[in-house]
Amino acid sequence: MMSEDYVNILERVPFFMQLEKQDLRSLASLLQVESFSRGEILFMEGEPGKSLYVLIEGLIKLSKLNEEGREQILHYVHPGSIFAEVVLFDGGPYPATAEAAENSRVGLLHNQDMEKLILTRNELALNMLKIMSRRLRAAQLTIRDLALHDADRRLGRLLFKLSDRYGKKTARGLKLDTWITRQEMASIIGTTRETVARILSRYQKEGLLLIHKGTIYLQDDFLQDLDFREG
Repeated sequence: MMSEDYVNILERVPFFMQLEKQDLRSLASLLQVESFSRGEILFMEGEPGKSLYVLIEGLIKLSKLNEEGREQILHYVHPGSIFAEVVLFDGGPYPATAEAAENSRVGLLHNQDMEKLILTRNELALNMLKIMSRRLRAAQLTIRDLALHDADRRLGRLLFKLSDRYGKKTARGLKLDTWITRQEMASIIGTTRETVARILSRYQKEGLLLIHKGTIYLQDDFLQDLDFREG
C-alpha cells in the first residue's frame, strides 16, 4: 500500500480530520500497518505502552480482568477509531488487553513520533482531549449502571445500544445483525452467561424479543420501553 493510501485512511479518522494534508502525509509516513487474525492479541494489559493504534478494518475488543479474574469487556473498537491513546500521556503500561474480535488491520503510530506531532499541532491535541472525554463519560455510565441497576436492566440497555448500531428492520422485528455472543454480553454487563440466557428467555416469554436460530429480534414493546434507554 502506498503512502497516499495511508493518507486517505487517516483523513477519514475523526481524530485526524482537522489536520492539513501535509501533516497527514507526515503522519502517514510513520504509520506501520499490521494484520491480526480473529482471537489474536495485539497487546496485553500491563505491557509497556509504546504505540497509538488506528483500526483500519475489522473489530477490536478491549477488556480487563476484574478482581475475580473474569473478563470485563470495556469497549469494542470499530474501523476509523483510535485506541490505546492514553499511553501517549503517561508513558505507562496498556490499561487493557486488545484482542482482534474478527480479522483486522491496524495502523501503529509510535509514542515518540506522535508526541513530536502533537507539540506542533494544537488541533490534534484538542481532538485527543475530546475523544478521551467521551471515553471517560462512557466509562462513568458503565460504572453507574453496574452500581445502580440489576442485570436485567443492564442487559436491556445493552440490547438497546446494539439496536442503534446493528438493528435491521425485518418481518420478525428489529434484527440485531451483530457478532456479539451471549458470553460477551455477560462480560460487558458484569454478569454470567447463564444469567444472560435466563433474562433473554424471560424477555422472549414476555413478547419483548424473539430468538430465532440464535439471532435476536427486538419487538416494538421492547424498543418503546423507556427503562432500556440511557438515563
